[in-house]
Amino acid sequence: QAQLVESGGELVQPGGSLRLSCAAAERAFRVYDMGWFRQAPGKEREFVAAVSWNGDSTNYRDSVKGRFTISRDNAKSTVSLQMNNLKLEDTAIYYCAARRPGLPLSLQREYDYWGQGTQVTVSS
Repeated sequence: QAQLVESGGELVQPGGSLRLSCAAAERAFRVYDMGWFRQAPGKEREFVAAVSWNGDSTNYRDSVKGRFTISRDNAKSTVSLQMNNLKLEDTAIYYCAARRPGLPLSLQREYDYWGQGTQVTVSS
């Protein structure tokens, strides 16, 4: 069973950048699709970005396209989310998640394993 630990969340000003990382405890991570989700106060958790197990496919929610980039390093069992030009509405707890390979990557209910989350706050 994959165990996921997120890091990198912090307070940042609008227009700033952050890089979130997710470390998987198990080598099984290498054959899992990986995703990032977020949950803002008072809102439901939503899909942000995902990458297929082999890195060939990525998917992003429309509001982060061109600003966020997801990547993975299977040799290190990590997945990252580079977030640029952050906006106030990006404030949320960000969760890393893993699932067995399948499509679409954005389907939240297909993700079986979840981290505890890391807080990203965008504020001036």
